[in-house]
Amino acid sequence: MTKIAVTGAAGRMGGRIITLATESDRLQVVGAVEMAGHPKLGQDAGLVAGCGELGVAITDSLEQALQDADLLIDFTFPQVTLANAEACARLGKGMVIGSTGFKPDERERLRQITAGIPVVFAPNMSVGVNVCFKILKDIAKTLGDGFDVEIVELHHNKKKDAPSGTAVRMGEIVAEALGRDYDRVANYHREGMCGERDPEEIGMQTVRGGDIVGEHTVYFIGMGERIELTHRAMSRDMFARGAIRAAAWLGGKPAGMYDMQAVLGLD
Repeated sequence: MTKIAVTGAAGRMGGRIITLATESDRLQVVGAVEMAGHPKLGQDAGLVAGCGELGVAITDSLEQALQDADLLIDFTFPQVTLANAEACARLGKGMVIGSTGFKPDERERLRQITAGIPVVFAPNMSVGVNVCFKILKDIAKTLGDGFDVEIVELHHNKKKDAPSGTAVRMGEIVAEALGRDYDRVANYHREGMCGERDPEEIGMQTVRGGDIVGEHTVYFIGMGERIELTHRAMSRDMFARGAIRAAAWLGGKPAGMYDMQAVLGLD
């Protein structure tokens, strides 16, 4: 039984993680964290999540929440995650990180901080998305340079980062498979007389609106034909279920940074 603490315990994602964790025979919720001043502080995390009393009070002290935990499930923001990672590293606790929007230097900083603890870090915890990651690599390698690549992602109007971490990872996977430098070939903006399309570029387009949970399409466009690989998220539960699966898998693992490909046995 792996004991977990959950950040954002009073939010939608935190609540679903707590609820799904109570349904697992491999996990036990022993800590719940929220920001200082949150109106739900002190309340039972299970009752707030709607899954029944757990005897775990929501606190604004990460150290207190981690006291009896083996690992932390963190869906926050890069700056918060980095601070939480420092606490976990200091206390020797593992992490499952679903936060998105990390810049390259922040990702490297995270690697440095967590070098001594086991971590699952993924831009998308969805099982289906991670299957798409594997398929994308195979498609890109097979098609080679004869197809133009464009990536379009859609999310709700509250999402703060763009493009999504999932879209960026898709671009990185395709670029790597084609022997390209993603940071050089990614094109986030076209306007006016921008000239002909560079055959090596990977176009990245972002759509924001309404309550779209998440949708990603990668287009491989050739002469007279195209392939479209699309993943549509219909519920945030898929992210929570992936995090639960990652937490159950991570328990007892040696220090290191793993991704969902490792969790699912796809790497």
